[in-house]
Amino acid sequence: MPATAVFYHLLRAGLDETVMTTVTRAQGAGWRVMIRAPDPALLQHLDAKLWLGPEEGFLAHGLAGGVHDADQPVLLGQGHITNGAQGLMLLAGAEAVRDEVAALQRIWVLFDGADPEAVAKARQSWTQLTGWGLAAQYWSDETGAWVKKSDRAAAPSVA
Repeated sequence: MPATAVFYHLLRAGLDETVMTTVTRAQGAGWRVMIRAPDPALLQHLDAKLWLGPEEGFLAHGLAGGVHDADQPVLLGQGHITNGAQGLMLLAGAEAVRDEVAALQRIWVLFDGADPEAVAKARQSWTQLTGWGLAAQYWSDETGAWVKKSDRAAAPSVA
């Protein structure tokens, strides 16, 4: 069964909080996660946030490029999945690679709803991922609570 792409339109929730909550749930399901972003500064920011989180909610993780990348339950990086992740989180316009989605259970696309470029990029990602046959959900927190606004079933992929 193909992965499901879940789009989070961030209007009220912060990126850090949404990343922490989503990754915590993924680890609760027994999944490894790759967090991909094109900006090294954003990855370093998230790395610091994950290290400084509460002890009871600590998420073991590492920045890509180390000798233990394959062992990391959560890997933050710009490149390919090297930790056997079942979940891929895409931030700040990062993209999935078609060859990697077959091994995934979930792809999360988090985007800033106040940034027109981010919204346009998320729409492109929706078209791309559903075109590859993935199921997709769109969630928005415009009311202060997460509400599912759209749900698209998996379909045969197009070449």
